[in-house]
Amino acid sequence: MPDWISVIILGIIEGITEFLPISSTGHLLIAEHWLPKQSDLFNVVIQSGAVIAVIPLFWGRIIQFLTRWNEPATRDYLLKTIAAFVITGIGGVILEKKHYKLQENMAPVALALLIGGVLFLLIEFLIRGKTLKNEVTWTIAIAVGVGQLIAAIFPGASRSGTTILVALLLGLSRPAATEFTFLVGIPTMLAAGGLKMFKEVHHHGLAGSHENWSMLLLATVVAAVVSFIAVKWLLRYVQSHTFNAFGWYRIAVGIMILVLFCRPGH
Repeated sequence: MPDWISVIILGIIEGITEFLPISSTGHLLIAEHWLPKQSDLFNVVIQSGAVIAVIPLFWGRIIQFLTRWNEPATRDYLLKTIAAFVITGIGGVILEKKHYKLQENMAPVALALLIGGVLFLLIEFLIRGKTLKNEVTWTIAIAVGVGQLIAAIFPGASRSGTTILVALLLGLSRPAATEFTFLVGIPTMLAAGGLKMFKEVHHHGLAGSHENWSMLLLATVVAAVVSFIAVKWLLRYVQSHTFNAFGWYRIAVGIMILVLFCRPGH
């Protein structure tokens, strides 16, 4: 398969799965069984491209933060967003100092997908018919920050999936939960991606990384375009739909991984 086709496929996978609650890690690990394995720098850069691309979708909220921060409601929401980001950041620094590395074993990814899928179905059942609130409380903000750390430790849990789950469980409406977790996730992922890129370039230099920069640029552009479309679709979808479809999808993918990659002797 030509390199340009494989990097386009990876860009599409990254763009779709980065923000949807279905685990980008799990899907990229599946893809790597059939496509050429890429460098850490490649994966970080296309992830950052996917994240940057969705910023315009939240431009109204960002402008509100910048121009109306003196309003109590805006300041309260901004502080809660920052608090969730700081919690994740502190936890991330601790994990980095302990040299924690994300495992690439398929079994934990499959189990995380399965458990997350079941939890989506269970929580949707529990909140059915209940009036959910649109206000992000401090409890929700702290829980979202902790949820991001859980997703960082357990591959396949999905950052957006875990944080949306805890927000729903605490009574936040689907649209409000989705927006808040995405707003917290944008600086979190950009900070993590920026740090990884800095370390990679600092240790190996641009030439020493042996990257095919044209292929990396192609994958990043594809990931950015697809991510923008996927998130725009999801923001509209949650206005009138539950997360049950994502729960069933996670269960199906988890079972598929167990059958294809986790059989004895495989």
